[in-house]
Amino acid sequence: MSRSSVDQAGAAAADRQVDLFGLLAKFAPLIFLLVLMAVFAILQPRFLSSLNLFNVMRQVSIFGLLAIGMTFVILTRGIDLSIGSLLAFAGLVAAAVAKGGLESRFAVGAGAEAAGYGWPLALVAALGVGVAAGALQGFAITRLKVPPFVVTLGGMSAFRGAALLFAGGGPISGFDEGYRWWGQGYVGIVPVPVIIFGLFALAAHVVLRYTHFGRRIYAVGGNPEAARLSGLNVDRVTLQVYVLMGFMAGLGGFVLSARLNSAEAVAGLTYELTVIASVVIGGTSLFGGIGTIFGTVVGTILIGVLLNGLVLNNVSSYVQQIIIGVIIVLAVAFDTFAKSRRRRV
Repeated sequence: MSRSSVDQAGAAAADRQVDLFGLLAKFAPLIFLLVLMAVFAILQPRFLSSLNLFNVMRQVSIFGLLAIGMTFVILTRGIDLSIGSLLAFAGLVAAAVAKGGLESRFAVGAGAEAAGYGWPLALVAALGVGVAAGALQGFAITRLKVPPFVVTLGGMSAFRGAALLFAGGGPISGFDEGYRWWGQGYVGIVPVPVIIFGLFALAAHVVLRYTHFGRRIYAVGGNPEAARLSGLNVDRVTLQVYVLMGFMAGLGGFVLSARLNSAEAVAGLTYELTVIASVVIGGTSLFGGIGTIFGTVVGTILIGVLLNGLVLNNVSSYVQQIIIGVIIVLAVAFDTFAKSRRRRV
């Protein structure tokens, strides 16, 4: 065999190896999810019951809504640590509107429910709070040039303080049936929060995959300077993704309060950890420019399955937090390794 033939054979083998690694990197979260479900099904047979699976999906739907917004943010090389606090604040504002305002927000009973402004205005209020907060943080990042980590870390503290102040030391609870339906209702056998999550995941997938806005997001995350030189308004795209993140946090706050029939200032604690874990495990790179909504959905369900399986097997909640932290580190390490390998290739 000639030297050129040997070289070609070696190159072909290398290409196959790269393809296999790329395939593994692409489908690793889905493979891990299926293996995890199989393990938990063996350890705890009731894990695969329809009741438990729908319960898992209902639990992850709130995280999923936030993870969709976080995917857009991380794709642009950003981060948002304020989402749990903003979710709590938005949920409290929605609850107060549903109860009829600040003066009557702690009233309970049928009369208090009838005196409220209804779920449509409550939803608008929650979304408005989320969008305004997202715009404020986006402005600080794009105009004041403060790093996203610092801005959203400050937002995490500020929004939590606002929620505590707004709550006045107690929860706001006791909503009408129309409000509760958005968190507790069903369409057929499917919980409403799961349907909301699915619809927004589908819409986000279409936006990222098939629109100019989606391509701009990938361009900004892939190389901000090159995107700027090609004529893209990088600051505008960055501002838009933080507004979108705020919108999803407001929606999540509304759905969570409807599901619990209560809104309180301590809602959403540690949500940012779970959401970032879902996005990163789903294959979105913290370095920006790489990631999909499908991966985020898989990562979100994976986290939900993991937590549910650990609870069914009586694993301590403290151990659960350790496991999630380890998974985040391993996912980022894998992302870093995959990125360096792509550069070598």
